[in-house]
Amino acid sequence: MALSHVYGRSDPSDALRTVNHAIDVGVTFIDTADVYGEPRPGSDGPAGTNEELIAEVLRHRRDEVQLATKFGITGRIGADTGGTSIRGDRDYVRSACEASLRRLGTDVIDLYYMHRRELDRPIEETVGAMAELVREGKIRHVGLSEVTGTELRLAAAVHPVAAVQSEWSIWSRDVERHVVPAAIEVGAGFVPYSPLGRGFLTGTLTRASVANSIRSGQPRFDQNFEANHAVVELVRSIAGEINATPAQTALAWLYSRGTRLGLPVVPIPGTRHAARVDENADSLTVALTNEQLTRLDSAVWLVMGDRNLTFNRPQWISAGRE
Repeated sequence: MALSHVYGRSDPSDALRTVNHAIDVGVTFIDTADVYGEPRPGSDGPAGTNEELIAEVLRHRRDEVQLATKFGITGRIGADTGGTSIRGDRDYVRSACEASLRRLGTDVIDLYYMHRRELDRPIEETVGAMAELVREGKIRHVGLSEVTGTELRLAAAVHPVAAVQSEWSIWSRDVERHVVPAAIEVGAGFVPYSPLGRGFLTGTLTRASVANSIRSGQPRFDQNFEANHAVVELVRSIAGEINATPAQTALAWLYSRGTRLGLPVVPIPGTRHAARVDENADSLTVALTNEQLTRLDSAVWLVMGDRNLTFNRPQWISAGRE
């Protein structure tokens, strides 16, 4: 998503260079969605343009990566989704999958996510349709995004769930109450999105960069911009102790948190720049002491503002339904 328009306009050529560089340095997991990308003029559905961008890479490097994409959000991503434009019926699941396969130029999707749940439809129905796609060889594994612990258990009773994708980071930890324990219980891995707090935890955001993105007007990034720098300063101080960057420190905390909980964790820090890819990948070599982990654990109490984006209903994320 970071390669596309939600954090400001980007150059497709630069985006392709970044993705190819990521694969060159050993990144093997690419995560996209049918709704990512800048919609074409007159379009009123999922843009599909980010999948088409990724297809340019897959044309020559499909065997080098595990490919994930998502379905479910039927409108344009951003302020006009409202958290309500969601479908999970069998016909839509199948048609969305076929459309993604065409755009991606592949015959199978390694990990196919339900991006958001259609709240009035039993999750078992949606997962049942996804299970049919597994049996037909169109997808290899089922994933779910922003589900509650209860929803995850219901889904796993229909078909094994390989991964749960929800926001999880030093400053967004609500999933630890119910979703993480359920993932451990059903044997699903966890794919934290926004593991760097939509860039905030890196300490590089400015008010100008916030204003030119999906973060504009959001309480954590706007009204509480200065107050939440207390979190950044805590991360920065520990980064200085271990000769790492704040981004590397935040990612190292997340890897460690998964290990401590007994949960496989594969965060997906988005970036547009090859240098940031290298920086993020090097977080795998960062070691934190127990004392440093405890201090980073305490950062959550400094956070001002909810993680949900205000143009979406509270039920858009799992915490709003628990």
